Amino acid sequence: MQTGAITPYIDVAQLTLYAFWIFFAGLVIYLTLESKREGFPLITSRPGERLTGLLPLPAPKTFLFADGTSKSVPMLEPDEIVAAVQEQNFEGAPWVPTGNPMQDGVGPAGYALRSNHPELTYHGEHRTVPMRVANDHFIPAGSPNIIGWDVITADKQVAGKVTDLWIDRAEANVRFFEVEAPAGNRVIVPVELTQVEEYHVGGKIHVVSVTAAQLAEAPHPASPDCLTAREEDRIQAYFASGHLYAFPSRSEPLI
Repeated sequence: MQTGAITPYIDVAQLTLYAFWIFFAGLVIYLTLESKREGFPLITSRPGERLTGLLPLPAPKTFLFADGTSKSVPMLEPDEIVAAVQEQNFEGAPWVPTGNPMQDGVGPAGYALRSNHPELTYHGEHRTVPMRVANDHFIPAGSPNIIGWDVITADKQVAGKVTDLWIDRAEANVRFFEVEAPAGNRVIVPVELTQVEEYHVGGKIHVVSVTAAQLAEAPHPASPDCLTAREEDRIQAYFASGHLYAFPSRSEPLI
């Protein structure tokens, strides 16, 4: 018998290879089951149909959050009502919005149903708040103070004025501009979807994704002093979807 051989047909190297195969197969199965904690069972276009995939769903696992709440996953999520219909009756046919896609959360305006509670910092404070609440934050000397600047939308209209800045306490940066529309309602606009045009004295904020009327109708936080995770996603999606839905011409082919 050669060195390392247990029998004339089995040696240590062969056993090591078999052990690796068993371990790797178990790892693939474990990761596949764990990946099914969110988004499963799958919802299809057929009403009431739910698919679990090749492997069954894992046993529920409960996560405890810092605010004392908990969530068990996987969970049987309710069916979503989508305000869109398929152009033709076959799988893969394009979906066409039936209402206002920006308001109904269709296509690029879709958003995740995240927690309907404000996100918190490590110290337990609301994470995304206006500067009137986070009064320990300020605009540094020498930097432009955009409060009071006009907001110009895609239709070249003055949609309102900036009244405050919403900041992320955890990241110490500006996330939203709070804008007061002429009708008196206030909305918050994602900073990433704006263009700041600074003059020698003053300046303007350009929001090219929406019109003035659409800005005034934008979703706004239920509380004037904080923002929930779900509201943040919905507001971001609303303004981003304007790049496709703000004008009929934007959703048409270039040629």
